[in-house]
Amino acid sequence: MRYRIAADTGGTFTDVALSRDGMDPVIGKSLTTRARVFEGIEAAIANAAQQCGTTVEEVIPNTDIFIYGTTHATNAIVVGATAKTAFLCTRGFADTLVLREGGKRSAFDFRSEYPKPYIPRSLTFEVAERIDAEGGVVEPLDENQVRSQLLEMKSIGVEAVAVCLLWSVVNPAHENAVGRLIEECLPGVPFTLSHRLNPIVREYRRGSSAAIDASLKPLMQTHLSQFLSDLESKGFKGSLLTVTSIGGAMHVEDLVDRPIYTVRSGPAMAPVAATVYGAQDGSSADLIVCDTGGTTFDVSLIRAGQIKETRETWLGGRFVGNITGLSSVDVQSIGSGGGSIAWVDSGGMLRVGPRSAGAEPGPACYGRGGSEPTVTDAALVLGFLDPAHFLGGRMSLDLNLARQAIDRVASQLSISVEEAAYAIYVIATEAMVGAIREITIEEGIDPRECRIVAGGGAAGLNAAAMASELGVAEVLVPRTAGALSACGGLYANVMTETSATFYANTQAFPIDEANEVLARLEQSLSGMVETLRQRGLDDVRIEYRLEARYPFQSWELEVPLPFSRFATTKDVDRLRDAFHAVHDRVFAVSDPGQDIECLFWRARLVAPLGDRPSETTKKGPDQAPRPRAARPAVFGREAVMTHRYEGNDLLPGTTVTGPAVIDEMTTTIVVPPGSVLRATEYNYAISVATEA
Repeated sequence: MRYRIAADTGGTFTDVALSRDGMDPVIGKSLTTRARVFEGIEAAIANAAQQCGTTVEEVIPNTDIFIYGTTHATNAIVVGATAKTAFLCTRGFADTLVLREGGKRSAFDFRSEYPKPYIPRSLTFEVAERIDAEGGVVEPLDENQVRSQLLEMKSIGVEAVAVCLLWSVVNPAHENAVGRLIEECLPGVPFTLSHRLNPIVREYRRGSSAAIDASLKPLMQTHLSQFLSDLESKGFKGSLLTVTSIGGAMHVEDLVDRPIYTVRSGPAMAPVAATVYGAQDGSSADLIVCDTGGTTFDVSLIRAGQIKETRETWLGGRFVGNITGLSSVDVQSIGSGGGSIAWVDSGGMLRVGPRSAGAEPGPACYGRGGSEPTVTDAALVLGFLDPAHFLGGRMSLDLNLARQAIDRVASQLSISVEEAAYAIYVIATEAMVGAIREITIEEGIDPRECRIVAGGGAAGLNAAAMASELGVAEVLVPRTAGALSACGGLYANVMTETSATFYANTQAFPIDEANEVLARLEQSLSGMVETLRQRGLDDVRIEYRLEARYPFQSWELEVPLPFSRFATTKDVDRLRDAFHAVHDRVFAVSDPGQDIECLFWRARLVAPLGDRPSETTKKGPDQAPRPRAARPAVFGREAVMTHRYEGNDLLPGTTVTGPAVIDEMTTTIVVPPGSVLRATEYNYAISVATEA
């Protein structure tokens, strides 16, 4: 028996998806152990192994591939636990990280403090050198000055170095020289050269990428090395991969040189799984992917079968945070999950989040010392959760402790415990609806034309309620929803990419020069192609994309290239038409008679790791089985007698009319009155009674 494992470590729970000999995954879940992440993962593997009739001691040594999703890099940035990093830049550009791109969300807000740069000015060093936009050397690099600066860095204990010199994307000679000097003067200190990591024209984005990447190298190298050591101590002999922010996975030995790709990588896996599960029902509708965990609510979008990506990933807020500057899955996150804490502000208003009870101590009902009211406590009081069936019965919830916690806000608001619980539930739902509107309506997408795919341990509690308010007719809750991101890791492809800057106008398109750029990109990936084939991954392909704009526009749109080389001017026309179509889809307007400017060219290597679920042929009874229980649950402030069903009892084809609650091993699905749930092999499809 051979295994494949994918693990996702969240703020509250650690999820594992375990596949045996290519079969559909079995889900394991455990509380996250912050002190040593592997302990929580091992417990989740043990839970999944038990369901397979085996043990963790048998599974790990017989695992061929382990895909690891971690929030370690993101958490380090949030709490300021990254390495002490120096920033080397061209003389006169020391404020690159300070000024960012000059934007401000509220132009007349003069009360907010100016945000601190990612690397402080005290660790910013200006280098005497200058290269112009054509690649010519205006001022030679002063290597003696650089050596002196590097020795100063050594004396103050710098642990990593980021280098971003002007126009290094055109002529990298000076950056490469600085790299050699770092190796000479600071042996063993990791560094990042901006032109190698993110060769784009915009100085701040390139510098920010280099700064974040360099600051993570010591931390992630230690973390990944320790995690691999923990695995090997249990007999693991397979390949360890880590999920990345572009919605794929990379072998850990390839990722340690580019740890920035682990930033916000966890939320990137949910849409990968949603793409797989959404395809099972044969619908071509766009998908809104909601991943509700214990700490956060993440929402992303799949349009025409393609996961929406962005280069606008800011850590800490647009304009005031720090941008990664690289492609990543477009995910909006808010602090609203099962563990989000409810509180009353100084004005007497009830709030939910962004603080979370996490796994330690957790919601009050866990009985682990927590006393503050959370969304999970509210769901228990409302009758949505079964206190004896949490995590498939492996964990009991204490209703009395939940009521005591909710009473803390109820007494302040002079309302009943049930009313306070319902208010917490509604406020949390409204926050999630707001996040969905931001990624859909505010970008010209009508959510009523989409389906919602709901994942995460808390996904099923209010997925139908969100859909009803948004006017979405159908919600898909995968049977493995409680570990949606872990399943996404299981289904992910190995991915890596490289890019180049090259200006070309379609009015007089330089076909030969453009093909040379594409050839260089392909060549830069050739070594990885050979490495993957040596690792047994023969199905390797390279996809090409470019970022283009109309003349005089400030920003670009990404356009997929349906070919690897330009053969004739007809291919240029195809490129132009493709850009017009993308522009029309994004902005609802295009200018078909206009030429376009092409700036950034990218090649992405994609290698599928294994099989994905096939369409089901199984069919069960049309009628629902007998419910295992009937208990009151609160809908619309009224307690309604509600049937509860075991998820395993609902065979494909079974329908259940709300009000009802489905108890799965790792999640609970609430079907409101007027809604109808239909079970399939991989999903529960809920036809929602909409308000919009």
